Amino acid sequence: MPVKIPDDLPAASILESENIFVMTQHRADTQDIRPLDILILNLMPTKVETETQLLRCLSNSPLQTNVEFLKTATHESKNTSAAYLDRFYRTFDEIRDRKYDGMIITGAPLENISFEDVDYWDELCVIMNWTRTNVYSTLYICWGAMAGLYHQYGIPKYPLDSKISGIFEHRALVRDEPLLRGFDDRFFMPHSRHTTVKASDIERNPHLHILASSKEAGVAIVQSEKNEVFITGHFEYDADTLAYEYERDAKAGMNPHVPDHYFEDDDPRKDPVVRWRGHATLFFTNWLNYCVYQLTPYNMDEIGR
Repeated sequence: MPVKIPDDLPAASILESENIFVMTQHRADTQDIRPLDILILNLMPTKVETETQLLRCLSNSPLQTNVEFLKTATHESKNTSAAYLDRFYRTFDEIRDRKYDGMIITGAPLENISFEDVDYWDELCVIMNWTRTNVYSTLYICWGAMAGLYHQYGIPKYPLDSKISGIFEHRALVRDEPLLRGFDDRFFMPHSRHTTVKASDIERNPHLHILASSKEAGVAIVQSEKNEVFITGHFEYDADTLAYEYERDAKAGMNPHVPDHYFEDDDPRKDPVVRWRGHATLFFTNWLNYCVYQLTPYNMDEIGR
């Protein structure tokens, strides 16, 4: 939350130059506050685990948020019961006339399939188009980020020779970006994917800006001028998520490599070393605060105008 100070306090300009969020007395007196409405399109087969991970990240903020879950109507889940989805999830037809302060579109285990061959691709495109007029800020994660970059900006994905799996060091490229406020110059984030996007493709689009990247994992965080955020990794992952994926793939005979920089001494018999939790909390808090709360209209009918 911001530090509230007198309008003419000399320290204000100094703090702002250091990316410390301050609010003048005038702004505080005229600010309207209400709960934030956040919509999550959960495309992961592990619905409950993904719900828990994202809600844990969103809860590390003093802001009150109302969260709803969205499912695709054109895909039948093989891992989650219809009764569960009917109880806790809504379809696009049920919410298409609503406005939301923020939305999260998750990843999906579909990286080796062309976007157009995904059975719910057409519905997803309709939803992504809808976000431009009905959501103030949209956060796309992993496969969701690649789908969003492809559909909204024509950025292609590229197959990797081998899966990127592990915890990778990243470099913040933009020092004055509120989304990275409080970040160290170097930070860690989990990645788990078979495809990537190229910085050269993104840099050719003047509406997109790369905020962070990794020597090993490539482009990590991208922001658009339309208040969209794309992350190719998984800040939301639990400590044991990569271990579960590694064991699952090993049992399936996929001969996966041990996730990089993840287990103590890179030994899968030892516990993982968690090095991303602090920046994960900071990232989601910054997104809620700076991309949503500080900018979204108090009157939600004004979103998209």
